[in-house]
Amino acid sequence: MFKTNADPTDCEVRSIIRFLNAKKVKPAEIPRQLVEIYGENVMTDGIVRKWVRQFNDGCTNVHDEARSGRPSVVNDGLVAKVNEEIRENRRFTIKMLFDEFPQISKTVLHDIVINRLNYRKLCSRWVPKMLTDVHKTKRIGSALKFRTRCSEADNEFLNKIVTSDETWVCS
Repeated sequence: MFKTNADPTDCEVRSIIRFLNAKKVKPAEIPRQLVEIYGENVMTDGIVRKWVRQFNDGCTNVHDEARSGRPSVVNDGLVAKVNEEIRENRRFTIKMLFDEFPQISKTVLHDIVINRLNYRKLCSRWVPKMLTDVHKTKRIGSALKFRTRCSEADNEFLNKIVTSDETWVCS
């Protein structure tokens, strides 16, 4: 008997259907032969009959045809508008963005914020994933100023620092 192949590709099975159809094997017999080789879940009888009809009508292609897919609603203009909205209110949430852009789903907005604008929320703050050289230089400069003021003021300077939650930092 034949060795079974449990995971055939679709085009492989269609090629066999095309071959058996060309040899004038009855369409009712083709699924039985496919089950012998590929097992029970290879292809339904209805799908086999559909492919036999297509091959009898002159179709020779056994591969899937390219499909256009669903068009994306994300474009550069929308990304710019979302970024502008974030810069206006750095304490935003995805739900607040959804209220501003009701035609866009929350998942798409989340994808724009995370993947296109490179923000991420860390300890109740959205920060850019990658800092530029300018940002790194500013942070080093600020840290050095802070260190100098702390050493000069004998830690009295620390009592004047104001902190808050949910600050949005843009790139």
